[in-house]
Amino acid sequence: MKKIFMAFLLLSGTVGASAQSGTNSPYSQYGLGVLADQSSGFSRGMNGLALGFRDSKQVNALNPASYSSVDSLTFIFDAGYSIQKTNFEENGKKMNANNADFEYVVAAFRLTKGLGLSLGLLPFTNIGYNYSVSDYIGNSRSASFTNTYSGTGGIRQAYLGAGWEVSKGLSVGANISYLWGDYEKKLTNTYSDNYMTDLTKVYSANVKSYKLDLGMQYTHQLKKDQLLTLGATFSLGHEIGGSPRCLVISNNKQTGVSDSIKLGGDALKLEIPMAIGVGAMLQTQNKWKVGIDYTLQRWGSVKMPETIMKNETMDYQLQTGLLKDRHKLTLGGEYCANPTGRKFLSRIRYRAGVSYATPYLNINGKNGPREYSASLGFGIPIINGWNNRSILNISGQWVRNDASSMITENTFRLNIGLTFNEQWFQKWKFR
Repeated sequence: MKKIFMAFLLLSGTVGASAQSGTNSPYSQYGLGVLADQSSGFSRGMNGLALGFRDSKQVNALNPASYSSVDSLTFIFDAGYSIQKTNFEENGKKMNANNADFEYVVAAFRLTKGLGLSLGLLPFTNIGYNYSVSDYIGNSRSASFTNTYSGTGGIRQAYLGAGWEVSKGLSVGANISYLWGDYEKKLTNTYSDNYMTDLTKVYSANVKSYKLDLGMQYTHQLKKDQLLTLGATFSLGHEIGGSPRCLVISNNKQTGVSDSIKLGGDALKLEIPMAIGVGAMLQTQNKWKVGIDYTLQRWGSVKMPETIMKNETMDYQLQTGLLKDRHKLTLGGEYCANPTGRKFLSRIRYRAGVSYATPYLNINGKNGPREYSASLGFGIPIINGWNNRSILNISGQWVRNDASSMITENTFRLNIGLTFNEQWFQKWKFR
């Protein structure tokens, strides 16, 4: 129990570090922000492939049924960090932004035969942007305006999960999570003409809620050296509160008087969508693993708050049609010549994956950005006198977000994850 308690301390100690924003994207001002990649280091090398993945030496939080495969002798601790460079392009203009983020920390161990436990901290959404747009008013060019957009925050997820092998080859699992986080999005309209009133809108929310994810995996032996694992997941959609608010501040530059209006509040509640996922992974000769995942998030049925004019009065209400259902397809795989061999190079795991995702945003009546991504990665064994089971996971990832007549983003990301696999529960014999 002391070592289990230590695991909770290690995880809780990273809460502050994981609460950073992991994006510079202007698209994060819409919806709940940019949807975070919740995969671990090994999975990122395959571009997030995970639903049919089972490995006794890795933590796969994307399908809790996989926890039942955790080795009986070990405690697994996995933490990940990313560094990224993003290029933004619109109407021939380009700019770059850099970002680094401590992203996740997860752990897993076996409670008893066929029953594994996992806990961890994951990002859920990220918000982080700051830019401005200036232009002249009308055709006279005698007066101009500047719109400044900025936002910070996001939602984080702390989970506790279990996976149970109910019969040979069939496992089920569940993650129960605590969601928390806040955001502040600000839009400021300023004018060079002193006869015009400057206007600032501040949107904010504070989320404290739960999230429930269920998983299933079934493994069937096709041949002596071939295994096929089918996976499925389900996430419950529901209200998460947050009391979204809008503060409108008008500043009359002639009189120097400012007025403010508070809209929204406890009557409004944010939501997360119902989501389903299915996947399959084929393992051959304990060397090749290739798989496919498909996920659907029903964002189209989720309501989001928006300012509207009602009887010539500004109001802040929940509206439908601001988000869209998100479909994502991922293909990936891993190759390792000899996972238990004596030669170092034969134990390196080579990974690759590609994905396509439809937009979940509806921006001014148009589809938001589509996502194309690809990754290459390595699982490098850490071998020394007391441990030969830990792995350093390194991957490079390219992500492109583009939409017609909108900003195009190209992100190049370096993911670094360390899977620490220690024989905590081994019984020692002395002679």
